[in-house]
Amino acid sequence: MKLRRLSLLALALLLLWLGGFIWFLRAVQEAAADVGAADAIVVLTGGTERVETGFRLLEEGAAPRLFVSGVHPDSRLADLARGAGVDPAKLTGRVELGHAAASTRGNAVEIAAWAKQRNVASIRLVTAGYHMPRARTELRRAMPGLHVQAHPVTPSRLRAEGAFWRPRNWGLLLGEYMKFLGAEAGLSAIIGGRRS
Repeated sequence: MKLRRLSLLALALLLLWLGGFIWFLRAVQEAAADVGAADAIVVLTGGTERVETGFRLLEEGAAPRLFVSGVHPDSRLADLARGAGVDPAKLTGRVELGHAAASTRGNAVEIAAWAKQRNVASIRLVTAGYHMPRARTELRRAMPGLHVQAHPVTPSRLRAEGAFWRPRNWGLLLGEYMKFLGAEAGLSAIIGGRRS
């Protein structure tokens, strides 16, 4: 009898986990940019096209300023601008870099400190679509009152033809789902969560 209860519990947990993963996949695929004014654009480094997207949004007037979190300590604004094909002179006084974060949780702490110092109440968050749920969870924990508009970027490896069937991409999505569950449970505060 005890074994049967344990089996039913295990089955229920597995179904709950699978249901959550299906929700996660749909959320990642359906993630579209929120529309609306924001006090700042915030980019989480760690993936292709994120910084370029942030610079483009700044140029389009999506917000008056841009903060890039988790920048390598040796990188400067001119380096990022050149890498994105943007004139660094156009960014002076409008872009700030954060060099302290090395994880998604660290990004959230760095962004919260920056936003509080500058009275930023709303941001347009630029990160990979698969990373958005975890990033938003960490930001909600670090600064509960911050209004976060999602601006997901789909990496080229997930846009490529047949990407859905590649085991490497499934590994990426499953890994991110597990990190998201850890963040929801508050475990990233204990073990730290590497950036994606």
